[in-house]
Formats: sequence, C-alpha cells, structure tokens
Amino acid sequence: MKRNAHIYLLAGMIGISMAARAQQNIQFTQYIFNSMSVNPAYTGYKEEWFGQLGMRSQWVGLDGAPQTALLSVDGLLDPLQGKRHGLGVQFTADELGPQSATSVYANYAFRLRLNEEDTQRLSFGVGVGATQYGLDGSVLDAINPGDPIVPASRINNFVPDVRFGMYYYNPRWYAGVSVMDLLSGDQSNNIFRWDNTTTDNIRRRRHLYFMGGMLFNLSPGTRLRPSLLVKEDFKGPTSVDVNAMFVFGDRFWIGGGWRTGVTVFRKDYERFTGNSLNRRNSVSAITQLYIVPSLRIGYSYDHILSQLSSVQNGSHEVTLGITFGRKDRRLLSPRFF
Repeated sequence: MKRNAHIYLLAGMIGISMAARAQQNIQFTQYIFNSMSVNPAYTGYKEEWFGQLGMRSQWVGLDGAPQTALLSVDGLLDPLQGKRHGLGVQFTADELGPQSATSVYANYAFRLRLNEEDTQRLSFGVGVGATQYGLDGSVLDAINPGDPIVPASRINNFVPDVRFGMYYYNPRWYAGVSVMDLLSGDQSNNIFRWDNTTTDNIRRRRHLYFMGGMLFNLSPGTRLRPSLLVKEDFKGPTSVDVNAMFVFGDRFWIGGGWRTGVTVFRKDYERFTGNSLNRRNSVSAITQLYIVPSLRIGYSYDHILSQLSSVQNGSHEVTLGITFGRKDRRLLSPRFF
C-alpha cells in the first residue's frame, strides 16, 4: 500500500508538470564543475581529456523517486596545433517511477582564439544524439484491470535530438547560451502508442539555457566563484540557479546554491487557469576536493523548500572526475569554470 501511494503521488506530480508543461530536463546541481551537460559549446574547455561520472539520487525516501547517472568524456582533437576542435560524448540514464530515459550525445565545439595570449575563446557547439524513452506499465496499479490507458508491459521508443550552444570565457568571467532538446520537444510525433486511441507524451521539453559566472581573488590562495544558470522552457516557471563557491589553494571548493522559479512573462498555464505554481524549490550545499591534480571528487546535498519536503529526505549527488592523457603540457591559466 505504501509503494502504491508513493507511485500515485509521483503520478500526480508528473501529471501536474505535463499539464503545465513545466521544466522536465534532468537537473544536476554540480553542473558548475562540468557544464557540457547544459551547453555543447563547453566541450574541450578544459583543454585536457577529462572524464566525469555522476550519480544523483533525488527525493531520498520516496519510492519511485528520480535516479540519474551521467558519464561524459571530452577533450581536444588538436591540443598541439591550435586547440580549435573539441570533441565529447555523454551518456545519461534517468528513471522516475515507471518512466525512464537513456540518452547518448556526441558533442563538437569549434573554438575561436580571440587574443594573442590565448586567454579568451569563443566556442560554437553542436550535440547530436538520441534518447530511448521507456514506460513500464507493470509498475502501475490500474483501478480497472486491463484498462487500455495503461500499457500491459514495458514499452520503448527512440527519439533523435540536436542541441546547439555558444560559450565565451576569459580568466575572469564566462557566459554561454544554449538550446537543448530541439527534436525531443517536437509534438508532431507521439513517443508511445499502445492501442488505437491512447497516446502519451513524456518527452523532455525544448529548453533555452543561459549561464554566466565570475572569479574574484579574495586573498593569496582564496578565490570566490559566483555563477548563475537560467533555464526557460516557455511553458512553466523560469528556473534560476544562483551559486557561490569558495576555492582554497585551487584544490578545495565549498559553497552553496539556491534554486527557484521566477516570472519573466505570463505563461499559458497562468492565462488558462489563473493559478501560479509554487516557485520555491531548493537550497544546496556543494563541495569539491582535488585528491591529486588529476583526480577530483564532488558532493552536493539539496534541501527541498516546497511541500514535498515532508515526504522525502533531500537529494544527494556525487561526482568523480579524472584528467588523463599527456601530462607534459602546461595550461596557460587554471580552469575554474
């Protein structure tokens, strides 16, 4: 009974988000350590081959809550001859109750050098991939057995996708803009059709991202790195992430973040229903440690501020990053973005 209640709760939240066309993209608190997941133009920014594994457990204690895994590798194709071509690959697996989405993307970034010192670059990136969406009807407990609205077993479908981005950086600040899930958000084709009358759309929505950040030297060995991420799907509330990290000795990072919704313009769900969704979301504690220069580990905890906080125990995220390849090349400036 407890499991069924939790599944019904999740189904209700999914239904609300679908009706409002709310934010549906996978959310990583630690995107600030590797932004390729929100902008393909970031590919190759570190100018070294870099691999990252991330695991996110959301709404701990709630059966069927989101579970996400991310594996990415990116670097430069020409590290000794101009550093103009970044290449990366990203795998993502996400589960939410009976729903699942497994994605793979290949990213390419063309990186323009803007000054003689090579401390400024403007990148243009593209990502091409596909997502396998799944829906496991056997997990759902239908009120009427045999209801055609509920699929009898697990069903799957592939949806291709394209994403684009631009990214500028110098040693003191960075800014980027990207458009994600261009084809995944196409409503002309239904993901699933398991009888002659029923269709279901649970695909991710098209999203526009803007990110920016700065680096301040507070004292020898101590830096402050504030950052901002804005996510817009033009349907639900605009999501804003504000983060600030202190960096000690270029090895230990600690800070936090605040995620909330804001009203940029009046959306369809407000015009049609006259109601506003709860914009309170979460606060986060974030830390990262370089065990050795080529190996780092990160951890973050999100505390939910909405009414959902009474039925779960927050969200945990762990990342492991490793730099590999040539060790005899020295970067002109350390990578803090």
